[in-house]
Amino acid sequence: MHANLLKTGVTLALAVSLFTACNQTQSGNATSATDTPTSGNVAISVDETFAPIIKSEVDTFQKLYQSAKVTAYYKPEQEVLQDLLDDKVKLAVLTRELNAAERAEFDRLKLVPRATKIATDGLAIIVHPSNPDSLLSLPQLRDIFTGKAQQWSQVSGKKALATINVVFDANRSSTTRYIQDSVTRGAALTPRAFAAKSNSALLDYVANHPNAIGVVGANWISDRDDAAVQTFLQKVRVVSVSTQTDPPNRDDYVQPYQAYLALKTYPLTRTVYVVSREARAGLGTGFTSFVAGNQGQLIILKAGLLPAIGQMRVVNTNKL
Repeated sequence: MHANLLKTGVTLALAVSLFTACNQTQSGNATSATDTPTSGNVAISVDETFAPIIKSEVDTFQKLYQSAKVTAYYKPEQEVLQDLLDDKVKLAVLTRELNAAERAEFDRLKLVPRATKIATDGLAIIVHPSNPDSLLSLPQLRDIFTGKAQQWSQVSGKKALATINVVFDANRSSTTRYIQDSVTRGAALTPRAFAAKSNSALLDYVANHPNAIGVVGANWISDRDDAAVQTFLQKVRVVSVSTQTDPPNRDDYVQPYQAYLALKTYPLTRTVYVVSREARAGLGTGFTSFVAGNQGQLIILKAGLLPAIGQMRVVNTNKL
């Protein structure tokens, strides 16, 4: 155990030195700060889609470094960004890098924010277990999310269900933005779309409403060792998605699991970043280095996302 802790400490120290070297041009109150890469206090704001993963990262980090206290706030994407801009937190976990306006604000403050890639996420489309439409193409999803298709019978011709209810996790969330950017392509969402206020509430809603369709991050349905995930998977069905308008066979439909993220065949993917405004090698830098390092990446792997580092071996078990 002591050897493992020593190895982790050495690895983290090396990673922190790299972060420090890359950030020597930043200004900050280094002389007045009391935290170090492995001790002190830091507040972070996290896209609530990734709450299960980041909670595991924080718990593990604090067990390894018992003088460190990482306080995480889980919020919709826009609130996370605002916390970072307002200097309420030193780190933000997001599914995009900063845009031009946000970078201009940091330029005004004479700070150079750093974005560290930590994972590739897949957005899972979920429906009620009784829904026969468990294979959907991107064009069909576009019709559903824009309201062009308002009845399930318009999607595949099956008449087991009626009016489609679209549910997202929260207002101003990253999943809502992604669907509008990448699926509806800027078109307005259907008037029948609403926010459930949290990912767990979304899963419960879909589990209890046969007409519903929802969108969650892959970590909410991928970690088969997690009792909560097992419970969710008993209540909802994960849709298989194809990029083709009229796929010739079932193999063209895939789900947001690691093999398909690694092969880049699942269409609804996004990159996860830790964005830092920390102007010195403090606890925020130490935590970022941990999440982006071997041990933090193993946590991401277990949660069902594709880690930013390391290699996955994809084995085809189909017999020829």
